[in-house]
Amino acid sequence: MSPPETHAYGPDASQFCELFRPAGETAGVAIVLHGGFWRARYDRTLMHPLCRDLAARGWAAWNVEYRRLGAGGGVPATLDDVVAAAEALPLTPPRCVAIGHSAGGHLAAYLASRVPLDGVVSQAGVLDLALGAELGLSKGVAGEFLGEAPLAEASPAHRLPLRAPTLLTHGGRDDIVPPVMSERYAEAARAAGDDVTLVLEPAEDHYGHLDPANPLWHAVVRWLA
Repeated sequence: MSPPETHAYGPDASQFCELFRPAGETAGVAIVLHGGFWRARYDRTLMHPLCRDLAARGWAAWNVEYRRLGAGGGVPATLDDVVAAAEALPLTPPRCVAIGHSAGGHLAAYLASRVPLDGVVSQAGVLDLALGAELGLSKGVAGEFLGEAPLAEASPAHRLPLRAPTLLTHGGRDDIVPPVMSERYAEAARAAGDDVTLVLEPAEDHYGHLDPANPLWHAVVRWLA
């Protein structure tokens, strides 16, 4: 497989994307968003195994880097970056979905509230910033990320309906972002009229989502087919 292409979408060192192209005809494009609780010490390389797997399955993967906490990120900078990255996509695909893990799941769902998408995949996403603060995720990072902004500006659970088919995957043994996050979001999104599928794998944890051989990723592949 060829190495990914790098495309800048802004002047900051973190404002760029990697494009993983499939060898043949493109089935669609996945805008891929990494996690790490929006912190600068985590980057896009977390999603490389999934991007390669997507490309092998005929999907182009648009792997987004963005400004993060500690390097100019937070609300609204990180949110603006994700939208700008989506708008800079150099392809016109037959389908376009957003896939994100953890904080990236939050960003994928948020993106659907800003731009038209054919689907959203949240892998243990921090979909409700108020609940994230209540649970004390990663030493209060949800509040740090939100800052003084209102929840409706940044929290997918407070921007419903997304009006895009949504897949939520979660491991039952996830003690980093507990399954209640996806469970409560699914209930609220369905009540708002969204088409939501929730897949809970009881034996899996927070990081199984990043392994192309894991059942959590298999659920994503099936949903995309």
